[in-house]
Amino acid sequence: MDLSRALERRLAAGSGRTRFVAPRDRRISQPLLVGALLLLDALNIPANGFAAFLGQDAPGALGAGLLSTSLVGVTVLAILALQARWSYTIRAMGDFPRQSLNLAIALGGALALWTAGLVMAGVGEPNFLRGWILTWFAGAWAGSGFARVLFAVAVKRWTRQGRLARRTVIVGGGQHALDTIRRLERSGRGALEILGLFDDRGRERLPEDIRDYAFLGSFDHLETFCREQKVDLLIVAIPTAAETRILQILKKLWTLPVDIRISALGSRLKLRDRAYQYIGDVPFLPVFDKPISDWGAALKTLFDRVAAALLILALSPVLAAVALGVKLTSRGPVLFRQTRYGFNNEKFSVFKFRSMYVEQCDHHASKLVTRDDPRVTPFGAFIRRWSLDELPQLFNVLIGDLSLVGPRPHAIRGAVAGLLYDDAIEGYFARHRVKPGITGWAQVNGWRGETDTQEKIEQRVAHDLYYIENWTIWFDVKILALTPFSVILTKNAF
Repeated sequence: MDLSRALERRLAAGSGRTRFVAPRDRRISQPLLVGALLLLDALNIPANGFAAFLGQDAPGALGAGLLSTSLVGVTVLAILALQARWSYTIRAMGDFPRQSLNLAIALGGALALWTAGLVMAGVGEPNFLRGWILTWFAGAWAGSGFARVLFAVAVKRWTRQGRLARRTVIVGGGQHALDTIRRLERSGRGALEILGLFDDRGRERLPEDIRDYAFLGSFDHLETFCREQKVDLLIVAIPTAAETRILQILKKLWTLPVDIRISALGSRLKLRDRAYQYIGDVPFLPVFDKPISDWGAALKTLFDRVAAALLILALSPVLAAVALGVKLTSRGPVLFRQTRYGFNNEKFSVFKFRSMYVEQCDHHASKLVTRDDPRVTPFGAFIRRWSLDELPQLFNVLIGDLSLVGPRPHAIRGAVAGLLYDDAIEGYFARHRVKPGITGWAQVNGWRGETDTQEKIEQRVAHDLYYIENWTIWFDVKILALTPFSVILTKNAF
């Protein structure tokens, strides 16, 4: 029996106090819920603006270009204001009075700012602008407000049912862990789904009361479990005095795409309240966060899908021409699939235009492509040089396996100097805390193409980690803007 099945059995064998709050297939994805509200606002605000514009007596007061700019500008300003007021969080979505107030402030502020700009520019007749803006505000507030009523009802219901609970494991099995779990059960009910605990001591050496909770294994099992069970939150419940042990644990876990918190319950270390994060009434010291929050994940997904669809439409002639070129210049299929590492070390098939002779295709990338590689067709060398072979990966973005921007997905057997990448580079898998991308910060900084030296793979990983730690949607836009120049100027892609 492999490790994952053994852990599943231990999990299933836990007592009633560690049962799943909701079956995995009934859980509601928090990023998906945030994304739904974000998408609704992104559609509702400009739709009401356009409807209000058509309802005015002087629809010719603004040209099509200025009208489009107004609709997009106000929508972006309002959404950014809502985000600044933490409206795109599960906790806020369950509080309709707060959401209603935030919506009024965000819409009113965005419309007032935009109207002031139009007036200062001498654009639009005052009576027309007044009627348009007031009607726009009323319609957008009513539409998004009604949606927030439904979201608030749903969030409260799903919270009671445990369907929004964060999948959580406890690291530590002593009295400190027991106290933390009991406090969380009393004050954080519905927020967490405690799967069980890990400790290097066997179950028989743990305090008697904590044996009621599922014992999932030693610390050596922790990383595998967190990846395979898609854990959201990891709580280190070891007394802060044992700092050496805590540091050893954190060194193992920082590559995981999970939030890591240290329980500060009963700690003699007294900090300001703002230094702590609370779940119920239990204080925690934040150590590591998921690189991209629920709001960020929703925004990035929405941006990726919309941009990928538009790019596929815009580049459809190029896609067709390259496909025809591959078909006419060598026998075999047009597309080539290769298994790569994706988010959380999960494997997926990446799409590419085939650039090698069909009988020499390397599905495992066991040998890197080099300059004048005899396995590559002449047309394949051309499309590889200009990265045209990567264009089908836009469909991977639509499917959800890839992002437009992120660390490039490396082949499963990618190696340098005879060592697999994860053996050659410490913390290599930390780059898998986000979805991989078609392009990335490493690529636009010249670290594109063959990775035949230790320095090249080290620089790639270093740039990938910098991107992960500093991600914003504007960083993605910058990288996308720089990508064409990188393709033109880089000479080491073949």
